[in-house]
Amino acid sequence: MQAGNKSAARKIVYGSMEVAEKELGVPALQALEKAIENVAPIVELKSRRVGGANYQVPIEVRPERKLALALRWIIDSARGQKGTSMIKRLSTELVNAHNNTGNAVKKRADVQRMAEANRAFAHLAWGNR
Repeated sequence: MQAGNKSAARKIVYGSMEVAEKELGVPALQALEKAIENVAPIVELKSRRVGGANYQVPIEVRPERKLALALRWIIDSARGQKGTSMIKRLSTELVNAHNNTGNAVKKRADVQRMAEANRAFAHLAWGNR
């Protein structure tokens, strides 16, 4: 929702869910759950200052934040596309996320890759939840 326009946001979400349901051939809620599951990150990076140096420390993501990040990444990648209606862009991104492709899934892979690269600093994660 942008600028408090709830009715427009509702039309976009329900319209894109209908389009995604027709494309995938599965119920819309199942498709949405699978898309969120495919996009939700397991670990993320948090900056931690230790002894004058900043370290990117990988920490596990709480379930509420997983959902929030997955939805945010799906919406952001849909907004990043240009040329068609938001209903079509969001439905395309939902279908891509359901099929484990697309920009939102790429974003998750990038975050996971960065966390894996900074695994050596995981011992600094104490008390940073």
